[in-house]
Amino acid sequence: MKMNFARVMGNLALRFSDQEAVVNIERKRRYTYRDLHSATNRIVNMMRERLQLGRGDVYLCILENDNLSLLHAWTAFKGEAAVAYTNYRDSIDEHRWQVEFIQPKVVFIENALIDSHFEMLRERGATVVCMDRPATPRDGLLVFEDLLEGISDANPDVERDAMKDIVIYRFTGGTTGKSKCAQYTMDNWLALRDSLYTEGEQIYDPDQRYLHMAPLSHGSGLGVLATLFRGGCTVTQNVPDLKTWCRNVEAERATTTLMLPTLVYRLLDLPEATQHDLSSLRTIVYGGAPMSPSKLRQAQARFGNIFVQVYGATECLTTAAMLTKADHLSSDGDEKHLSSAGRISTVVELKIVDDEGKEMKQGETGEIWLRSRGTITGYLNNAEGTAAEFQDGFWKSGDLGYVDAQGFLYLVDRKKDMIITGGFNVYAVEVEAALNSHAAVAIAAVVGVPHSEWGEAVHAEVVLREGVEVDAEELIDHVKGQLGRYKAPKEVVFVQQLPVSVVGKVLRRHVRDKYWKDQARRVS
Repeated sequence: MKMNFARVMGNLALRFSDQEAVVNIERKRRYTYRDLHSATNRIVNMMRERLQLGRGDVYLCILENDNLSLLHAWTAFKGEAAVAYTNYRDSIDEHRWQVEFIQPKVVFIENALIDSHFEMLRERGATVVCMDRPATPRDGLLVFEDLLEGISDANPDVERDAMKDIVIYRFTGGTTGKSKCAQYTMDNWLALRDSLYTEGEQIYDPDQRYLHMAPLSHGSGLGVLATLFRGGCTVTQNVPDLKTWCRNVEAERATTTLMLPTLVYRLLDLPEATQHDLSSLRTIVYGGAPMSPSKLRQAQARFGNIFVQVYGATECLTTAAMLTKADHLSSDGDEKHLSSAGRISTVVELKIVDDEGKEMKQGETGEIWLRSRGTITGYLNNAEGTAAEFQDGFWKSGDLGYVDAQGFLYLVDRKKDMIITGGFNVYAVEVEAALNSHAAVAIAAVVGVPHSEWGEAVHAEVVLREGVEVDAEELIDHVKGQLGRYKAPKEVVFVQQLPVSVVGKVLRRHVRDKYWKDQARRVS
C-alpha cells in the first residue's frame, strides 16, 4: 500500500492548525501543527537536496529529546532515506559499534558530542551535522540551521510502500545481551498508533500534553503518533531529572507522561513532588517492568488513580496488554490482577508456549509469543537472531508468563532471569516484588548465584530508602512470609545503587555477572 505521509500530515495541519504540536522546553521552541508540518517538510527537502539522502540511504540521530522530536516519525515517514535512532546517553563505544553496524551516510549529533564523536564518525565515512552553531567552526562539520537556509517547505511528494519499505531502525535495549537492530515499516508504527486507540478508556485527546522525560529514541517515542493524530501536544525534556520534571509538569500543565516503575518509586520520596502543582496529570503510563503492588497503592494514594500499565516490545510495536485505570481499582477486594501486565489487547495474537513451541493451557506458565501488524520481520543483518526469535510471524518474547481466566496477562520473568535452585524454579521478579513491598526498601535486584549444593542460590542486592535501616534477616523473613522458604534470598547485600540502563531499567545481568565471572558455566 502506497502512502504519501506529507499529504496525510498536511491534512492534520489543516485540522489542528494553530494548536501546539511540539514544545521543546530547554530550547524554548514551540511549534503549532502548521509550523511542524512546514518545518519537517523543509528538513526532508534539505536532506534530499543538500545531503543527498535518497532511497537506500540511512541517517543516524544521536540527539536529545528536543532535537530528536524534529527528526522523529513525522520526518522519517515523509522522506526517502531511512532513519536510525540511538540513545543520546549511550557510551561512545556503543555509538561506535552502532555506526559501524548500520553504516549511516549522515549522522546528526548534539554539539556536546562534537569533541568526542566528530573524528570517530568522519573516520567511518559519515557526514556529520551538528544541531546548533558551534563556538568554533570545524572543517567538515555541517550546521543544521545553515543547511535549512533557503529550503522550500513544499510537500516532498515522496511515496513509500507502507507495508514493505523499511523507514526506521531502532536498537534493542540490550538488558539481556548485545543490542540488535530492529527494522520497521510505516505500517508497524501506524499499528502502534491504532492499538493505543482500541481501548474503551482513551488517554489521547486534543487537550493532551505528553511530557517526555524518557528518551524519544526508545519507549517514550512510541506515543508520538497517537498524540499527533488526536491533535495533542508532544512536550520534550532533555534532562532525565525528576526535580526538573516536577517543575515542567507545573509550567506546561502536562497531562501525560511515561515512567519506569523505578522512577515512580523515587517520585514518592521526592520533596519537589509536593512542592509543585502536579494536578494537571491525568495519566502516568508505566511499563518496562512490573510495578510492586504495594508501591502502586502508595502512588495511587499520592497522585490518584491515574496509572496505566502498557506491555509491549521493541520487536512487536503494539500494545500487547494494558492495565487500564479502571483495572487499577478493586471493587471486590481482590487485588491479584494489579501484579499483572493487564488484559490482552484486541489487536494482537498472544500465545503461551512451552520449550517446543506447543501452546499451553490457560494458567500455565510458558514463553509469550506475539503477532500483530506491529511485529517486525526481523533484525537488520542478523539472520541468526531473526531465525532464533521469529517464527510464522510471531516474535518469541523471551518473557515467561501466563493468562488467567479473566484475560489478564501475568509476567513471571525473563527466561534468562529464572533461577533454578535445588530443582525448583524461582522467578526473580516475584522475589523482587516481595522485597519491594517492605517499607524500608527503595528497590531490589534478585539474581541466581553459584551454589555448590543447590546449583544456584537466590541472592538479593537492595537499596534502602533514605534514612531507613533494616537488617538482612528481617528482609529474608519478610520474603519467606510472602513466598515461602525456598524462594527467599539466602543472602541480602545492601548497596548504594543498582546498575541501570540508560533508560532506567535495572540491569540484573550486571549484578549477576559479578558472581559468575569465574565459572565455566553460567547456569546451574
